[in-house]
Amino acid sequence: MDKTTPNHIGIIMDGNRRFAKRLMIQPWRGHEWGAEKVRSMMEWIKNSNIKELTLYTLSLDNFNRPKKEFDMLMEIFKKELSNEEFKKDIQENNIKINVIGNIKLLPEDIQELLKKTINTTKNNKSFTMNLAIAYSGRQEITDAVKDITEQAIDKKIKIKDINPETINKKLSITNAPDMIIRTGGEKRMSDFLTWQSVYSELFFIDTLWPEFTEDEFNDCIDEFSKRKRRFGK
Repeated sequence: MDKTTPNHIGIIMDGNRRFAKRLMIQPWRGHEWGAEKVRSMMEWIKNSNIKELTLYTLSLDNFNRPKKEFDMLMEIFKKELSNEEFKKDIQENNIKINVIGNIKLLPEDIQELLKKTINTTKNNKSFTMNLAIAYSGRQEITDAVKDITEQAIDKKIKIKDINPETINKKLSITNAPDMIIRTGGEKRMSDFLTWQSVYSELFFIDTLWPEFTEDEFNDCIDEFSKRKRRFGK
């Protein structure tokens, strides 16, 4: 594999609501278009050397959205996770689904669907797709620190032995993304993979997520291959 090919890509899928507003349709219709784009991306990467994809699906801050929109988001999750074609594609392409975030905050039926999806794909090895749901990068770090603190109190770990690797091992995702793409024109990380992204190559794309194209995706990959990653050296 070409050493400049990204192994792990993170994507902040921004712009669904603005897309819907431009078309003068309800906000959740934009999220439906966004869900369709996720399926398209699965096709784009099927024959690539990319081995891991992390999608910022729902942040903790998104829980503050209007109740009707949030409820419709939950219905979209339920619809997609129950979709037989989607489940068939996952199995045929040997995709492992992983979920990061506090899914206990989600409705119980969606929790069960997520757990079932994780269980039925756990032995798939071609590709891993991480869904960041009810996720916060800072909360992830906070939880890791709490866990390490408890271990230190119980004398299972010495304080002098705590280092960045100790924290990294406690995170939901230990494999840092090589590159992160954010669609929608905003140029910020919005609490996405806060710890893991310190050396990720960042790509901010003006295109709204439902309109993001395979050509634009490939352009990001090409640009990544041209960048010199020095990791502080």
